[in-house]
Amino acid sequence: MSLRRNKPEERPGLDGSAMSSAFGDQLIALLPRLRRFARGLSGSAHEADDLVQAACERALSRQDQFQEGTRFDSWLFRIVQTIWIDQLRARNVRKEDAEIDGDLLGSDESVRRADARLALAEVRRAVSRLPVEQRTVLMLVTVEGLSYKEAAEVAKVPVGTIMSRLARARAALQGQLEAGGGLRRSTDDAEA
Repeated sequence: MSLRRNKPEERPGLDGSAMSSAFGDQLIALLPRLRRFARGLSGSAHEADDLVQAACERALSRQDQFQEGTRFDSWLFRIVQTIWIDQLRARNVRKEDAEIDGDLLGSDESVRRADARLALAEVRRAVSRLPVEQRTVLMLVTVEGLSYKEAAEVAKVPVGTIMSRLARARAALQGQLEAGGGLRRSTDDAEA
């Protein structure tokens, strides 16, 4: 008869080391939020998927760096953000332009749905023109629902900086959308 200690179940990780079930389960549960955050940063579903995959690989290979008692989601958002910034820097060095997701146009759906897609595309373009710091804060607070304090922990800046960046991001978005004619509306909606 053997005695078993109550320790978390382990399974092999990517690098052959043991990965705890709890770590893997938390990572899997967080994937939709990571993808949404990455999509907001990159503006492209394809780039977002690549970004999340790279972040998952990094998290799995460096799970020993995660400090128990800290927020797992903040740690992973920070990994996504770091990888995204590294990719932007690499693009700037190579002088590459970010791709714009072109699959938003050409829908055979109703006029309202087409208008909504055009408006969404306009907002995405406006968000993509924001500086990286403002875009990151906008995604963390408005899309992911993190508090200012939590966003400050992810970005490793003071709370006041988060508030300032968010205010500037919102003002810049409003200015861009107003300069571009605002969100497109049908004439019926404008008269109502």
